[in-house]
Amino acid sequence: MTERLAVGDAAPDFALDDADGVRVALADFRGRDVVVYFYPKAATPGCTTEACDFRDSLSALAAAGYAVIGVSPDDVPEIRAFADAEGLTFPLLADIGTETARAWGAWGEKTVDGRTFEGVIRSTFVLDGEGVVRRAEYGVDANGHVARLRAELGVDA
Repeated sequence: MTERLAVGDAAPDFALDDADGVRVALADFRGRDVVVYFYPKAATPGCTTEACDFRDSLSALAAAGYAVIGVSPDDVPEIRAFADAEGLTFPLLADIGTETARAWGAWGEKTVDGRTFEGVIRSTFVLDGEGVVRRAEYGVDANGHVARLRAELGVDA
């Protein structure tokens, strides 16, 4: 398990390719609040639920000043196909070597369907405009997560 981030920590910088192969850096979002979420695998049921919930909440989050970024170990063609299939318009980033997930503490041992292995731990972070962690959640449940997060952030529908 990698070391987890806590409220008040500076979020580790990253620069990763998006679904179009364009490099996106965390520094590009300085001055804005941002939700960064890590998901294990594009186009799987839980990841699709979570991504579509963020998609459906994007205008409300943006109106409240939040940008959204999704990060997974998928490659650029996989995230492009996922974004196209689900109409996702926020950046999805390819963390192919899992370096970013590890730096954010979103990598570790997990058990799925009775099988234990290392992988991306579904995690969500809210950062302020200076890149400081204001909320860090590990092991979140995809179902209802975005609605709960919006309620906790005071973001109306």
